[in-house]
Amino acid sequence: MSNLLKRLINEESGQGMVEYALIIALIAIVVMAALGPLGTTIKEKFEDVTSELS
Repeated sequence: MSNLLKRLINEESGQGMVEYALIIALIAIVVMAALGPLGTTIKEKFEDVTSELS
């Protein structure tokens, strides 16, 4: 039983993939947070253009 536990603790085969997944998730969160205000600004600009064309 202790050998199994030691083996599981020292196992690192999936560690790299998990790290990349966490980095990608963090980047996705940052992008989503940035797109909120940016989307509002773009919407306001389109509304300004629409009102100028009317």
